[in-house]
Amino acid sequence: MTEALQTELVNFGGLSSEASADRKAELARHVAVLFSLTSDKCSDEQIDIYDAVLLRLVNMVEVEVRRFVSERLAELRRGPERTIRQLAGDEIEVAEALLRRSSVLKDPELAGIADVNSNAHRLAIAQREVLSEEVTDVLVRRGDIRVKRRVASNPGAAFSLEGFEGLLDAAAEDHALQLALSERRDLADAHIARLVEVATESVRQKLVIAGALADAEQLPQAARIAEQRMSNDYWLSRYDFEAARTRVLTLMRDGRLNESSLRWLAADDRFAEAVVAFASLTKVSLTEASNWMVRLDVEPFLVVAKANNLSSLTVATLLKVGPWRHRLTVQARAQALARFDAMRVDDARQRFAQRSELPAD
Repeated sequence: MTEALQTELVNFGGLSSEASADRKAELARHVAVLFSLTSDKCSDEQIDIYDAVLLRLVNMVEVEVRRFVSERLAELRRGPERTIRQLAGDEIEVAEALLRRSSVLKDPELAGIADVNSNAHRLAIAQREVLSEEVTDVLVRRGDIRVKRRVASNPGAAFSLEGFEGLLDAAAEDHALQLALSERRDLADAHIARLVEVATESVRQKLVIAGALADAEQLPQAARIAEQRMSNDYWLSRYDFEAARTRVLTLMRDGRLNESSLRWLAADDRFAEAVVAFASLTKVSLTEASNWMVRLDVEPFLVVAKANNLSSLTVATLLKVGPWRHRLTVQARAQALARFDAMRVDDARQRFAQRSELPAD
């Protein structure tokens, strides 16, 4: 039956070696278009049949036609996997669309292509909306400076410690890479300090928060900037709390602001909204809440949360939101949650009533 269906698409018996290139190109385009229009309705068996047909056809046609097929397949959620893998490893003119957009290509395949193909292939992969550590490790290790700049500036790229170290090594000699890294929100404090050490003066100036230059000359510049970069104000400056306040006020007006909605905001990593919601539910100022929810010492936050009877689940979710997602280790979060669970509500309320003693920065 499979052979019959394949023949219905393309009669390879009649497609002799003497058949014109135009005829083969026409068939390849026809099958690619037909599949792109019907892929969502195809069964797995039908996709396998298209795969077998397209794989034979792309081996018969020129670059221009293979590029056409690649671009047709790049946007599809389901596709002929063997054909896509072959085209993704083709010359860059053919492969680019698939490497940049195809969801059919999985991380091991992307990592393999990045490892053995050209920097042009790696540059295309670096532009994908989402990149895992498995893939970025290869891009950083094997890619040239253009690849490193592009992947560093990709907000959807995740990096391992090894990946960040590789980028920082290269950044010592490249101003553009320093700028790209300075815009990232997922640098650990140690990486921030190292970036400050290697950065050019213009990048260092960019890293200084507003008002930090007034006394910058009183300390060695790199140390001063590192201190400021790791400060609460640096982390908080990334978020628009005014816009967040407006969105949370809408929840309040609709009667939907409660612990469940706070937890939902945190789970969705909407840090600014979570801070505003936390402040509203616990009756503290936004300044207090924002500073308590960014600092490395989480004790003030734990006291306020316990005093207001927030659940362990909510606290655990909040400990992974916004800057804490990058600044707190797994161990630090576990220790904080253990302290929260051991804390007595009456003791927390007494400390909360005297919260002027809780440090705000």
